[in-house]
Amino acid sequence: MPRGRVEGKVIIVTGGSGLIGTAIVDHLKQHNAIVINAEINAETDIDSGNIKCDITDEASINNLLELVLTKFGRIDGLVNNAYPRTSDWGAKFEDIPIESWKQNIDMQLNSTFVLCQKVLKQMQLQHTGSIVNIASIYGVVGNDFTIYEGYGGTSPAAYAAIKGGIINFSRYLASYYGKYNIRVNCVSPGGIKDKQHPSFIERYENKSPLKRMGEAHEIAPAVTFLLSEEASFITGHNLMVDGGWTAI
Repeated sequence: MPRGRVEGKVIIVTGGSGLIGTAIVDHLKQHNAIVINAEINAETDIDSGNIKCDITDEASINNLLELVLTKFGRIDGLVNNAYPRTSDWGAKFEDIPIESWKQNIDMQLNSTFVLCQKVLKQMQLQHTGSIVNIASIYGVVGNDFTIYEGYGGTSPAAYAAIKGGIINFSRYLASYYGKYNIRVNCVSPGGIKDKQHPSFIERYENKSPLKRMGEAHEIAPAVTFLLSEEASFITGHNLMVDGGWTAI
């Protein structure tokens, strides 16, 4: 893999201590990017690339951007990966309180809006930049609820609404900011193996064309690619990294 894909680029990754976030941060660092992990559970140490940030709090986002711009003077990339959610996340559709629905939309979709709006102001001044929003297969296709039947689980309704919204919001931003040499894309992972119920894993893998779930490290290269100059003519795209789930 050639050096310089993202070498020296200042890239913020929200939720960079989670399963997929850690893989993204590690892959970007392997390719010599300057990575800032914006993470609610981190302690701020910008020299080590960590800033404590609650993406649901505008003041916390402002602090993140001020620290990054003071230190580096620019923001070349943003990965909206953080995944805040309520304690009742995963309730069946008929049991979801409207306040829970509103709170999850606010924490995930609206936070993505705020981060994009603020970062894009800086990228517009720079006349360059790349944003990758992490979406999902369930922002593109409907759910196969048979994979949850063996243990009585479900997929959160808000997840489909949020991820679908993020995908088309990304297309809007790509269209709006293209004239400033700014690119906005999505990566939509399929099911990533993470200690799910054995019944879920078996049913998911039986349906998947590759007959397995994905691994977090398989998502990261797609993110790095879209942030890099190798993707300089790609914007408004939703890259499926799903083992063929949405192909069938």
